[in-house]
Amino acid sequence: MIYLMGEVFLMAYQINDTCVNCGACAAECPVDAITQGDTQFVIDADTCIDCGNCANVCPVGAPEQA
Repeated sequence: MIYLMGEVFLMAYQINDTCVNCGACAAECPVDAITQGDTQFVIDADTCIDCGNCANVCPVGAPEQA
């Protein structure tokens, strides 16, 4: 989270190349920001609320803050 002139800016998560396509992250996302992409899961930065649920359940640590 970044604070700039009194405003809060959330930094959405992104999924790195260690993703093994297990889907654990998508199942835990409260706003359905994670979908299956062509080669791995993808997080929609506009929808992501930066809750960290995806990072907490991922067995390989693929979700990381952008």
